[in-house]
Amino acid sequence: MATGLLPLCLGEATKFSAMLLGADKTYQATLILGYLSTTGDTEGEISKAIDGDCCAPTRQYCDRILTTQFIGTITQIPPMYSALKYQGKPLYAYARDGKTIERKARQVQIYQLHIESLQENKLCLTIHCSTGTYIRTLAEDIGKALGYGGAYLTQLRRIKIDSFDITQAQTFAALENLDTVSRDRYLLPIDCLLQKFQAIVLDDAAVLHITQGRVVSGQLKNTLPKDTSVRLYNSQQQFLGLGMVTHDQKIIAKRLLATHNVKLSSSEHKVHCANHT
Repeated sequence: MATGLLPLCLGEATKFSAMLLGADKTYQATLILGYLSTTGDTEGEISKAIDGDCCAPTRQYCDRILTTQFIGTITQIPPMYSALKYQGKPLYAYARDGKTIERKARQVQIYQLHIESLQENKLCLTIHCSTGTYIRTLAEDIGKALGYGGAYLTQLRRIKIDSFDITQAQTFAALENLDTVSRDRYLLPIDCLLQKFQAIVLDDAAVLHITQGRVVSGQLKNTLPKDTSVRLYNSQQQFLGLGMVTHDQKIIAKRLLATHNVKLSSSEHKVHCANHT
């Protein structure tokens, strides 16, 4: 029931994969209102949320509830069926043993909730949210807010992570039918992960010094706050890695490519977006 976008980092790109961990995400989700699942999705035991029948809300009413109660900063309690650890074990391991562990509430951001369709008790949404958002928990909370006593997910598709979109993705099946050269054309350069950071082109002496672990000066064209991360390039526009600005406007290495002198056409230094189904 869960499909969608899965960025894969290869080779030296794995050094920067953590940039995706805190990235915003966009999902397409299908909710069944009026029922609850022990896991929050189709894999759990399904039960009716409340006795009796609910009056189907109008789309206008749903829009108002979603806008007033769920857009912005909201508080969630992580579900028991999650990979969060307690005493070294994931919560889902306790849940499968019938145990419940107390979980701390956390704040997440919901940037946009758009209703794609509403048919009886089947609600389809597009959700743009911060990292750490549990869509299963959000679905259940939306079901309660709409007067249905809860809801569970029947389908979830991730369509965007940060600047990466599902339209860029390729299926594994399609990639397997390509030769190596054709496959490489779908790989993206490492620095596409780091576009939020300012680009700095270093002169040849500075490139040598930074790769030797030395502090370099005179490379910034404008004043930047201390500890600001910057993308570093040589005069041939080859990506070297990330640097960090010091209090006296110098640059120190933060995370560099081990083979900075290799051209970025190498498939070992790329990012690939897979369409995971």
